[in-house]
Order: sequence, then C-alpha cells, then structure tokens
Amino acid sequence: MPSLQKTSPPRDPVVRPTHADDVAARSSELIGGPAGRRAAPGRGWLTPVRTVVLVTLGMYALGMVQKLPCYNWAWFQGSTSQYTHACYSDIPHLFSGRGFAEGLVPYFDRIGGDIPFLEYPVLTGLFMEVAAWLTPDGADLTGRQQTYWMVNAGLLMVCAAVLAVCVARTHRTRPWDGLLVALAPAFALTATINWDLLAVALTAAAMLLWSRSRPFGAGVLLGLATAAKFYPALLLLPLFLLCWRAGRLRAFGTTVLGAAGAWLLVNLPVMLTAPEGWRQFYVFSTERNVDYGSVWLLISQNTGNPIPPDTANRWALLLMLLAALGLAYLTLTAPRRPRFAQLAFLVVAAFVLVNKVYSPQYVLWLIPLAALARPRWRDFLVWQACEVLYFLAIWLYLAYGASGNKQGLPTDGYQFAIVLHVLGTLWLCALVVRDILEPGRDDVRRGGVDDPSGGVLDGAADAFVAGRAARPGLPAEPDGQAPRVEWGVPEK
Repeated sequence: MPSLQKTSPPRDPVVRPTHADDVAARSSELIGGPAGRRAAPGRGWLTPVRTVVLVTLGMYALGMVQKLPCYNWAWFQGSTSQYTHACYSDIPHLFSGRGFAEGLVPYFDRIGGDIPFLEYPVLTGLFMEVAAWLTPDGADLTGRQQTYWMVNAGLLMVCAAVLAVCVARTHRTRPWDGLLVALAPAFALTATINWDLLAVALTAAAMLLWSRSRPFGAGVLLGLATAAKFYPALLLLPLFLLCWRAGRLRAFGTTVLGAAGAWLLVNLPVMLTAPEGWRQFYVFSTERNVDYGSVWLLISQNTGNPIPPDTANRWALLLMLLAALGLAYLTLTAPRRPRFAQLAFLVVAAFVLVNKVYSPQYVLWLIPLAALARPRWRDFLVWQACEVLYFLAIWLYLAYGASGNKQGLPTDGYQFAIVLHVLGTLWLCALVVRDILEPGRDDVRRGGVDDPSGGVLDGAADAFVAGRAARPGLPAEPDGQAPRVEWGVPEK
C-alpha cells in the first residue's frame, strides 16, 4: 500500500528542466547551459511564471507575423494564396460571412447562405460580437476585416497569457513545464486561426482551480469553457472516475453544480429568446459532413464510398463510449490512481481522433494537457513535429484542389499527413498510459508527489479499486524498468 504521508517540501522545490530532462539540458547550451548550483530561481522580477508568459507572448507574436502575407493581401486576392502561404484564418472571412460586418446580432438575426444562424457556441459568439463592436466603421470591407482580425488577435493574446499562467502554476513545483506550451510550434501557427484559445484558456484556469482544491470555482470555469466549445465538458468524465476511486464524489458533485450553473447562465437567455439560433451549433455539429483531417475522410477517400453524417456520428459515439469504458478500467485498476492531467489528455485525445473533422487549431486543445500529462521535451516535440507537418499538409492540399494547375499536395500526400497526425497522437497517448501503469516512469511523480493537479485527490486514500489495484503487495512496475516511487517519499 503506497504511503500517503506527506513529507516536508525540499529546500528548492522548483524542478529545473535542465536538470531533469536531457533534451532541455542540451538545448540550454544555446543560452549558456544548465542552471548552476548557485542559481536562485524565483528570486527577482523574472520568476519562472513570468518568464513562461513572456515566451508565450513572444511566440504568439511570431505566429501573428507568420500571418502577415494573408493580412496584407492573400485573404482577399486569389483562391489559393492564403493556402500556399499557410496563413489562413477563419476570423476575417467570418466577419463578413456571418453578418458581423452588417451589424447582425448572432443567434437572433438570420444570415445568408446554407447556414441560417451563427454555428458557434454562445460564449464564442459573444466573443466574436465584442470584437465586432471594437472594430470601427467607415473603412472599406477589406480594411475592416483586417482590423477585426487584429482586434481578435489582441483579445486572444490575453487568452494566451492566461493559458501560460495557469499551466505554469498548476503543478506548483514544475512551473517550467509551461515552456512546453509557450514554445510549441503548433501553438504559434494555429493560435489565430479561430477562437479556440478562449475555451483552452478557460479550461486551463478550471484545472488550476481544481488543483487548488476549489471544486466549485473549477466547475464554474469548466461550464464557461463548455459554453465556448464543447470539448471541455469531457473533463467531467475523468473527474468522476478519479473522485469515485478516491471516495470524493461530493467534490465532483460540487464541480458539476458549478459547471451546470455557469453553462446555463450563459446559454439560457439565448436559449429562451432565440431558440432556433441557439440550436444552430448543435444542428450543425450533428449534420456536418465528414471533413478534413478525420479518419472518416481517410476511410471514405480510400473506399470511394462517402460516409453519411449519421453513420459517422454513430460510429464516433460508439468509439467514444468504448474509450470511456477503457478509461474507467484504467482508472480503477491502475496500481496507483492516475493523475487528473493524464486522464484529461487521454479523453480529449480520444475525442479528437474519432471526431468527424480535425481542424488544424484543434491541436490547441491538447497542447496544455500534454504538457501537464507528460512533460518530456523529446516526446512532446516528436508529437509537435507530426502536428506541424499536418498543418502544412492541409493548406497545400486545399491549394491543390482549388488551383487549376494542381499545384500543392495531392490526395495521397494529404492522407499520409492524416495518418502521421493520428499515429503521433496515439503514440503520445500510449506513453501516458504506460506512465499510469508504471508510475515510476512518471516524471511528475518522481519527486515523491501524488497528483499536483489533483486538488482534493492529491494524496487521498483509495475508496474503491478493482483488478490489479485491489491485490495488495503487487509491484507497481516490473523490476529493473523504472525506480519505484511511493507517494510522499522523495526520489533519492
């Protein structure tokens, strides 16, 4: 039975990545090498959290620079320029395409085209509308689209800063893991494609509050995040499973209460006054055809048989149910209770893999979860390389289909990029599962802690276990593979 006794914190509790990670140590030679024995981290103005925020904002700014060819002309001229420059963004196109340029009110006013109302959740729609209010009238449409993108980029930069702070502070002794988010290439490339950073930042803030044993506040932020994007609701599943195993279902109920209340507070006014417009997000998600980046598109293209939306929905739901059952089995039978961030990453990754579409910006959902679930630079960068290649492939594939001379990436090349994205995500999932089954391999736990993102779960005794976890005295990991680490016993 693992020891639950907590020891006094070590003299220097902050884990230095240049001491704990070989890739970080070698990379640090560019700035003078690993931190020395006399280094005093956390003293002075430039604390680890502030450093992470500054690096995040710097990378975000580089991502904005990468969009300059489109900002200057490619969004507005030619059919393929925004694809060949890999700088596409939904933001300027939806400014005119969803009625914001004409002053239409989302969910209440009909818009032209195949989609009668705005197809985004309510909080994201409010974010879009606020940015439209901040976009001045008077200029030509192109100038207003440029301003609208810039306003949104400024607001999303605030979300990026919040995300950096929350990830850096979730694991108290590992603030430098936030650099995984800050330096993620896919973060810089996709941050301003759409409005996903709003939900990502709210989700990270919810996880921070949960780690501080504030279940109601965490639930409120999780409800707001779900009002901006659907995927944050998935985090309730790992919370339920972990609270079940730890006998902390009251804390879970408090979180659900906060989440439901916050979600209703945002949605109910629109639900009651503009029900048809409010339903558009759910109707669109249900009726949407199999689209770019999904395994369903891969199957459809290789078989020559288009997959109807209803069929894809049923299979995706079935696969998610199987993933949920697998997650429950893993949670209840693991030798030690998994960490919250590990299960959060696994459930969102499963949703991404079975979804009918994989837009390039969806990688933002996984980046902070991956940084908290498995903070290893080599593995993180290998996965990021797969995502960057997919990012380039989707635009070149769209250029190939839109150009008359077929310049770009043909179907076979794009299918290879989809496979690479899927395999990269599955590979990272496999590593997280291995860490759960063999806790001695988990870098976060090697310092003798249980679950720094677990809040009320951190160090709690198990109330219900099954399978292997229910058999006392069984080693947590095979001999000779990794050092065994007990909760509350620092690594020697």
